[in-house]
Amino acid sequence: MCGRYAFVSEPQELKTEFPDLSIVAGLPKRSNISPGMDVYVVQKKEGHSLVPMRWGLIPSWSKDHSSSFKTFNARSETVTEKPTFRTPFKRKRCLIPVNGFYEWKTEGKKKIPHYITLKSKKFIFFAGLYDEWESPNGYLESCSILTTTANTDMSVLHERMPVILKSDVFSDWLDLNTKEKDLLTLLKPLEDGELEIREWKDPSKQPKENLFS
Repeated sequence: MCGRYAFVSEPQELKTEFPDLSIVAGLPKRSNISPGMDVYVVQKKEGHSLVPMRWGLIPSWSKDHSSSFKTFNARSETVTEKPTFRTPFKRKRCLIPVNGFYEWKTEGKKKIPHYITLKSKKFIFFAGLYDEWESPNGYLESCSILTTTANTDMSVLHERMPVILKSDVFSDWLDLNTKEKDLLTLLKPLEDGELEIREWKDPSKQPKENLFS
C-alpha cells in the first residue's frame, strides 16, 4: 500500500522528464502528504500537465465524497473488475510524482517509520488513476495510487508496494490507445536493488501511520 509520501521539490524540476509540462497550479512543499490532501498529478491530453487533485478517488457516479479516504489505493489485481476503478483504468490514467514514500516496520510493540527513495535520487512516479466528480461546488478531480505485491526489498516492511513506473513506459501508460493487456503488464513490482530504505528519524516531521489523522 501507500498511505504517506513526500514531495518537496520545485515542480519545474519535473520538466526533466516532461519538457512540455504545463504547471496549472502550485501546491506547498510537504514531507508528510496523506489521503484527503491535494496532490500533484501528471496527466496527458494534448500535452503533459501538472495539476492538483484530491488524493482519494471519488468515482463520477458517486452520490457523495464519503468513500474517498477508502480509495487512496487501488489493487492492480482487481483494477479491471472494481466499479470504482475499471472505467478510470480504461480512460483516465495518470502519474503521481513523489520524492519518497513511507512504510512502517513492526519491532516489538513499536512501529518504526521508514522512508523509501530511489537509489538514483530521481523522482518516483506512481501509476495513478483519476476521475471527475460533480460536487455541489463544481467539479472535483481526485486520484488513486495503484499497488502491487512487494518486491524482496519492500517485503521486509509490507506485503504490498505502490506501482512505480519508469520513464520508458510513461507514454504507454498515459496513451488512451494502449491495449488493456499491455497496461496490465506494467503493473508489477519494481526490480530489486533500486530502492533505498532507511529509518525515518526526523522528530520534527514524523509521519503518522494513522491514515485518517
